[in-house]
Amino acid sequence: MSHQLLFLVLIFLLAAVVAVPFAKKIGLGSILGYLIAGAILGPFGAQLFSNVSGLMHLSEFGVVFLLFVIGLELKPARLWVMRKSVFGIGGTQVLLGTLVLSAASFALGLDLKLSLIVGFALSLSSTAFALQYLGERKQLTTEYGRSAFAVLLFQDVAVIPVLAILPLLFVGLGTESALPPWVGILVVIAILTLGRHVTRPIFRMIASSRSREVFTSVTLLMVLGVAALMQTVGLSMALGSFLVGVLLSDSEYRHELETDIEPFKGLLMGLFFMSVGMMINTELLVENPLRIFGLLLLYLVLKFSSLFLTGKIFRFSNETSRHLSFSIVQGSEFAFVIVSLLLQGNILGGETADTVILMISLSMAMTPLLGIFNDRVLSKAFQSPPKPFDEIDDEHPLVIVAGLGRVGQIVTRILRIKDIPFTALEQDPEQVETLRRFGNKVYYGDASRIDLLEKAGAPNAKYFILAIDDVESSVHTAEVVKQTYPHLKIIARARNRNHAFRLKDIGVHLMERETFWSSIQMTRALLMDWGEDEKMVDKTLNVFTKHDLEMLEGQYQRQNDREELISYSKQAGQQLVEVMRDDKKCADPSKC
Repeated sequence: MSHQLLFLVLIFLLAAVVAVPFAKKIGLGSILGYLIAGAILGPFGAQLFSNVSGLMHLSEFGVVFLLFVIGLELKPARLWVMRKSVFGIGGTQVLLGTLVLSAASFALGLDLKLSLIVGFALSLSSTAFALQYLGERKQLTTEYGRSAFAVLLFQDVAVIPVLAILPLLFVGLGTESALPPWVGILVVIAILTLGRHVTRPIFRMIASSRSREVFTSVTLLMVLGVAALMQTVGLSMALGSFLVGVLLSDSEYRHELETDIEPFKGLLMGLFFMSVGMMINTELLVENPLRIFGLLLLYLVLKFSSLFLTGKIFRFSNETSRHLSFSIVQGSEFAFVIVSLLLQGNILGGETADTVILMISLSMAMTPLLGIFNDRVLSKAFQSPPKPFDEIDDEHPLVIVAGLGRVGQIVTRILRIKDIPFTALEQDPEQVETLRRFGNKVYYGDASRIDLLEKAGAPNAKYFILAIDDVESSVHTAEVVKQTYPHLKIIARARNRNHAFRLKDIGVHLMERETFWSSIQMTRALLMDWGEDEKMVDKTLNVFTKHDLEMLEGQYQRQNDREELISYSKQAGQQLVEVMRDDKKCADPSKC
């Protein structure tokens, strides 16, 4: 028996190691990797695992730890700052989605109470999937990216009370508690009232012992202990772990707690998704593909509609509402949790549960494909007309600033203090609106457009500050300005050495690498705090700066010969080390 258990553990680990990296490599994400691995190993695949229900009971602890981590990240203060978008947009989406999908579930034959729970489960979106999708596309900072994050945050919070009331709605679901409901309510109130006064001193005492193992053990004991208490009084284990996480969310040990729990959460969540994958009834898809894909299409259309309507209620543009809808149209990992609970309690029929799990899994798999369809087809077919550039008044500026990001804003603030007249141009309309809300005068326009530069007063200006973040846009703008207005002295921001080389090729007057001087100041602060003499620190940094600038020039001259460039860089680096060592020796007159 022990050999069989070891064999199954090895199979599980091997499947995870193979399937997850492969799924991530082709853009499907780790969750789908676990689902695919589970489907291959489970009763409808290779049949290596047959006791899926037993595996599910173990893997539920992954959900417990996941809710604990979510609780740690959900600081009440953070929720309060984002309350309008989280509770406004998020609450509206969950309400609309639940109503629409519950109505569809009721029409398909489920009773009213069960339809509401299934509708709620289907209205949720995958936090892990959606954030990965938006992050890879660098869309988290867009309007729809921020709105999607707010919706996902509300959904994570909304899951908790639903998991808590499930045992109350369906008698005997997940617990065998004979205690009346009011006992559970009192326990929750007691945890929220007394929890912070109990947990803080405990962790402070354990931390003073400086034993990492004991700290981890106490964390596990507290999370699992409160989860067990919740189950004893007839509530969800996940609710207990979430409450502990919230109580510790603003403690000084939050990051250490998250680090300690992460390995357990990751492993058990992988086991949970793999066990869900084992429940994917592929035979159902083979036997009746039209029905399954018909239901999947209905689900995606109804959820997309509720998301799109939510965007329009909050006066988003059609384009923003569409992007928001496509980014979080997939089903949620929490839907798996809810359906699994209903299935274990014999509340939801086996075929219905199989169908819902299959739909959620397929909706996740469809997310990358739907994103491609949105970008390549719908974005072109329904492309909004570009916002017209601002009419720029020629205020006879001496300086024109292109790009009002991190660098450009600092430059313009100092110019304003010194009463030096300038005109600021920014090509990102969202950035323009944000800056204007804070009282900044900035024009929406492309600094590489000659007609806009003409209106901005470039013919009579003296300096052109090139602070554009994007390298290609920066280089193109420098080329246009240098050719059209050769009298303008261009002072440019360079992101890195290669960017600096390209700007030197164009012939800019002066350029600064954006991280160079901040890195020098950070090193100075380190050496001073280390206890070194201030004059010696300044001398060291002056020598380093002079050498680095000389090396930059030498690398620029050799940039087209890679072998020579590498050889020169190695020699220059070694030369700097030797110069520094000589200076260190001469700090002691006896060694000079």
